[in-house]
Amino acid sequence: MDLYEYQAKNLFDLHGVPVTPGEVCATPDAAHEATRKIGSAVVVKAQVKTGGRG
Repeated sequence: MDLYEYQAKNLFDLHGVPVTPGEVCATPDAAHEATRKIGSAVVVKAQVKTGGRG
């Protein structure tokens, strides 16, 4: 499978596997709004498909 981490988290959640809450944001403004909604410390993590494993 070739998935972004957020896509894998959605699949896990759909099937009852516990995952940490999160938001996918495509712009700085969206990230700011998500941070405001969450209301606590956040971690920003880039989701970039590059390279491979092995």
